[in-house]
Amino acid sequence: MKRRQFLKNSAGLATVAFLPSCGSTFKIPKNGRLRTAHIGVGGMGASDLGAISSHALVDVIALCDVDSINLGKAAALHPGAKQFADYREMLNTIADQIDAVIVSTPDHTHAPASIMAMQKNKPVYCQKPLTHHVSEARAMAMLAKKKKLITQMGIQVHSFYDYRLATSLIQSGIIGKVHTVHAWSPKNWGYDGIAPKGSDAIPDHLDWNLWQGTAAERPYKEDLYHPGKWRKLMDYGCGTLGDMGVHIFDTPYNALQLDVPTTIKNECRPPTGFGFPENNIVTYEFPGTNYTTSTLKWVWYDGPGAPNMHMDLNLPDDEELPNQGAMFVGDYGRLLLPHFRQRPTKIVDRAYVNIDAEIETAAQKYNLGVEPADYSGEGAKHYHQFVDACLGKTKTSAAFDYSARLTEVILLGVIAGRFPNQTLHWDRDNATFAEVEANQYLEGKYRQF
Repeated sequence: MKRRQFLKNSAGLATVAFLPSCGSTFKIPKNGRLRTAHIGVGGMGASDLGAISSHALVDVIALCDVDSINLGKAAALHPGAKQFADYREMLNTIADQIDAVIVSTPDHTHAPASIMAMQKNKPVYCQKPLTHHVSEARAMAMLAKKKKLITQMGIQVHSFYDYRLATSLIQSGIIGKVHTVHAWSPKNWGYDGIAPKGSDAIPDHLDWNLWQGTAAERPYKEDLYHPGKWRKLMDYGCGTLGDMGVHIFDTPYNALQLDVPTTIKNECRPPTGFGFPENNIVTYEFPGTNYTTSTLKWVWYDGPGAPNMHMDLNLPDDEELPNQGAMFVGDYGRLLLPHFRQRPTKIVDRAYVNIDAEIETAAQKYNLGVEPADYSGEGAKHYHQFVDACLGKTKTSAAFDYSARLTEVILLGVIAGRFPNQTLHWDRDNATFAEVEANQYLEGKYRQF
């Protein structure tokens, strides 16, 4: 079944834009506590579970994982929670016993699980990238809007002090209008090899059918898909761009108030149809905003050796760049934002400029609070913001209306990797490429499982 048809069948999303607004379908819990269900509790899911449950007003009601070892470890920490292997069974049987759902699965299951939860009127915290396909990102944003649900994408650094400070400094005009952004990560969530042959015995603790979910069926291969290498593979992940790119894109994207690009070009090796390229240089062009010149150029570098050196990336005294980060280039200098837990720094004419006064002004103007002595306490903020929003105490800062657009940007770069060194032209309003052959990758097929 094609994803588009699945989404139409699931939520009537083809007509969402034309539906009259309706009242919120989610009711704030009367007892002032939030009952949560967690889909995926291994790896990042274990971290998400720990951060959400660290909120004093959260009760963990249900745990779901296709790996019984992961499930057992989580259940040992929350012995009163009900346990499931299949998220569909969980949502169909105990929807009336939960208030919110946390989705921490591999990327290809983000949309199916989140959409089902939202159909049942549940607020959703979903890990990044929001979806595996552009069509899913737009559908999730529309469904959340239609039902007026509280949502949050798991980009935890969005709520960190250093990232909020950088956003405030850029919007205060510290380097004038920005014309270029460089962003990079040397992580390698790519795979330049061929698809493996044969199959291995499926471990007793893993339900391989449920792990694959809506993705195309493949024979199990040990140490290739589960637990941690699926990000490298087209059927399940979104490569380094879909992992670290989301985090590192987030602050420049938010600070500059960008929408979606008009053109995308990925310089990488030819596609194999199985794994993502190990090295990518993705160049986007965005329409201008109040904080940019008439257009904005954005260059992303990933994989071993990234970034390729450029005059915009030269640091004073020939210092080395941070391992990961972003550089804003504006009319009056550059702003370097390491990833992460470091203050941004301003550079003019290859010399650092003291910006203590600008930081103090921005902190007051944008109500940033006190700069933390260390960042150990920052990690849970983004999660607790979601919980507090569900309890009617605040609003989320990375709701699906924002995070779906950010995810779309990321996924357009991923698609461009299938057309190396070719410039693709994106029509925002119609959600199509001018290059017709690229449109097939905006969605995929959902396997019945």
